[in-house]
Amino acid sequence: MEEKKKISEIDFIHLATIVLKQKMFLLRFAIAGLIVGVVVALSIPKTFSASVILAPEFTSGTFGLSNSISDLASSFGINLDGNKGSMDALYPELYPDIFESTDFVSSLYDVPVRLQDDPSERSYLEHLRKDTRLAWWNYPKVWIAQLLKPKEKQVGSVKGKVDPYAMSRTQWEIYDAVNSSITCFVDKKTSVITISVLDQDPMVAAILADTLQLRLQEYIINYRTSKARNDLIYYQKIVSKAKGAYEQVRRQYVALSDANIDASLKVVTSKIEDLENDMQLKYNVYSQSLAQLKMAEARLQERTPAFTIIQPAKVNSKAVSTPRIVIVFIWICLAIAAGMVYVLYKEYKKKEK
Repeated sequence: MEEKKKISEIDFIHLATIVLKQKMFLLRFAIAGLIVGVVVALSIPKTFSASVILAPEFTSGTFGLSNSISDLASSFGINLDGNKGSMDALYPELYPDIFESTDFVSSLYDVPVRLQDDPSERSYLEHLRKDTRLAWWNYPKVWIAQLLKPKEKQVGSVKGKVDPYAMSRTQWEIYDAVNSSITCFVDKKTSVITISVLDQDPMVAAILADTLQLRLQEYIINYRTSKARNDLIYYQKIVSKAKGAYEQVRRQYVALSDANIDASLKVVTSKIEDLENDMQLKYNVYSQSLAQLKMAEARLQERTPAFTIIQPAKVNSKAVSTPRIVIVFIWICLAIAAGMVYVLYKEYKKKEK
């Protein structure tokens, strides 16, 4: 056993000696790796990141309303306790799925952005098409794909805008590029939302991250307040209708009373009393509907979630992509390793002869 270990150790030292004798030869490989590494490092565009951290506010129970308001609402036939303990269908864990929907991604195409070195505004879609750089070895693949790609039918646009329900192949490629550059992470314990954007320009990344958090807030607010907003519109119509009916009866009552101030006929007085009673009924309906409208406004306010921005979007001039010096170092190491394998293989061939 000791003899085998000694032979193995001697072989290792022998191999190391063979490699060290070819230092100048390995230096050539290292220089070649340096040149290739520099070319590759300069060809890969830098990528920058921007992120926004925000925390949503949640309400529970009867939409967050106090018991006194709930009791007041019940007097008008509004039951706010029926939703107690109910759970929102759009809980935070589903927020990342919103970012993957085609209609949400396509809505970002018209976001106005500007580059860090170019203040002129352009749409995000125009930025992706004209400002995005590719490594030189990707261009042949793109050219071949364009030559072999069949002609696309004129679908996927409605009045110049992208139709998320019928996108073309090119539009799907743009969707995939945007979808892969935006991420949404939700902490299950704290429900803190982190939105991150990757782009080749730090200013564009910051602008898009800020836009994403605004769009997400708008999406969540619209979802959670949809029923409350519909109720508010409904009660506004009722109030408008009740007010019109009350004012119409009131005008009739005033006109008839003024025209018959000294009248003593029972027919006239009974008609005035009927209009007065009708006016009172119309006023009661109007006042009750107005109270219901106030309750609907309060419920809409309580159902509207608030968001706390923990970390706003900011321009980060430090790239998150692999540093170029690291890329060059990796290529040098690979070249030296390839040279060592070549030297040992050549020595192995000599021994066989």
